[in-house]
Amino acid sequence: MSGFYYALTAAIAAIGAALLVKFIDRLRKKDVETEAQQILEKAKQDSENLKKEALLEAKEEALRQKTEAERDLSKQRDEIREREKSLDRREESIEQQATHLRKQENMVETTQRRLSEKIEENDKRSTNLESIIRDQQERLHRMSGLNAEEAKSELLKLLDQQLQSETGAIVLKHQRRMEEEVRPIVQDMLLTAMQRFAAAHTAESTTSTVDIPSDEMKGRIIGREGRNIRSFEKETGVDVIIDDTPGVVIVSGFDPVRREIARQSLNKLIADGRIHPSRIEEVVKETQSDIETTIRKKGEEATTEINVMGLHPRLIEMLGRLHFRTSYSQNVLRHSIEVGFIAGLLAEMIGLDPQIARRAGLLHDIGKAADHELEGGHPKIGADLLKRHGESPEVVHAAFGHHDEIITEYPYTMLVATADACSASRPGARRETLERYIKRMEELESIATGFHGVEQAFAIQAGRELRVIASAKEVNDEMAAKICRDIAKAFEEQLTYPGEIKVTMVRESRFTEFAR
Repeated sequence: MSGFYYALTAAIAAIGAALLVKFIDRLRKKDVETEAQQILEKAKQDSENLKKEALLEAKEEALRQKTEAERDLSKQRDEIREREKSLDRREESIEQQATHLRKQENMVETTQRRLSEKIEENDKRSTNLESIIRDQQERLHRMSGLNAEEAKSELLKLLDQQLQSETGAIVLKHQRRMEEEVRPIVQDMLLTAMQRFAAAHTAESTTSTVDIPSDEMKGRIIGREGRNIRSFEKETGVDVIIDDTPGVVIVSGFDPVRREIARQSLNKLIADGRIHPSRIEEVVKETQSDIETTIRKKGEEATTEINVMGLHPRLIEMLGRLHFRTSYSQNVLRHSIEVGFIAGLLAEMIGLDPQIARRAGLLHDIGKAADHELEGGHPKIGADLLKRHGESPEVVHAAFGHHDEIITEYPYTMLVATADACSASRPGARRETLERYIKRMEELESIATGFHGVEQAFAIQAGRELRVIASAKEVNDEMAAKICRDIAKAFEEQLTYPGEIKVTMVRESRFTEFAR
């Protein structure tokens, strides 16, 4: 019996041992699975960390390469700017040489004309001398058959002619001596007149920057997808430059009237806060009206300052426009006032009417207010305007001939030409490049507006770009593309310019309805 119990106990112990072993194996298996899971999670986390580190290193490398590229780009831009400055200086030097050559050509032409006149005069004198010799020969033939009284009469006539010739020679001699004595007096008169009216002669600088309260305003000026800035540039004809400069927006345009309209309009829009295409159009029209009022006021102030009354309202308006015009950096209105004063002072000194001289001097450059609208040089345009508005022949001739392009018929023309030279030759009064610059801008716009279907053209970016506004009714997209190419070809054929000119054609349709 005890053996049975031992066997049963042994069997139970064996079963328990087996169950214990199996339980231990299961525990070990769970520990292994748990450990494996932890290893997998750790490996996955390590993989994520390695991936993040790789991405971070890649971003840092890209940022470094971008910084180096920007540094290289900035260096290239600086080199390009230096090259542009060098080209501008070289172009200015070439233009000065060309101007000097033109002056020499004019001097040569004047000398040739005078030589031709002297040759004609000598030919006439030779003809007259031959005629006199023939007459004398005929008289001698007649005298050989005359009596004493008749011969005496013929001799007296001959002596009278010889005395007249000698008298003319004496008059010319004294005339030359008088010219030598009068020259210092004339120089003293000119210096005195210039000193009595020593006005400011350089052009006033016109600001091309507009202050803004915050950089957030730049986004509002640009508008959604750039519609506000495009509308503003189309209405004003200027280029608005918005860069990283804090608190400033730059207005660029060669026409000072347009630039002033754009500057005032932008200030009004920034102060108002409402910036959208319809509001821009309204403010620009309002500013244009204000500028027109300012132009009339400037013209009236000029006539009052120089005491020239009775001008036609159209001429007063033209004078006011000269306030926004410069010639070789010299303000044309101030230049005209100065010429009027100097011409009037010179007229007083030599006994002419100072009122006519002042009037002629003030109006001599009136053609520059309309030379971009009409064909011909400003002397001819000014003379036509003055004649059309009832000015006297002396004033009209002074405007037409103050550059010595025609024969002088009135002394006031010479006075105005002298005063004009005095005003322009003051030290620092003029630069040689501005007139050529403005002429180039006007040539660009004139060529573009000559094409059918073009409504407006605005030269911007110092003449490196031209914005062309096409009529949506007369031109479709295909025609606009062709016109744009034709304008670029016309520039290549007709103009000489450094670099390249970008032509941008804009065609759009605008519809307006009112909900009531």
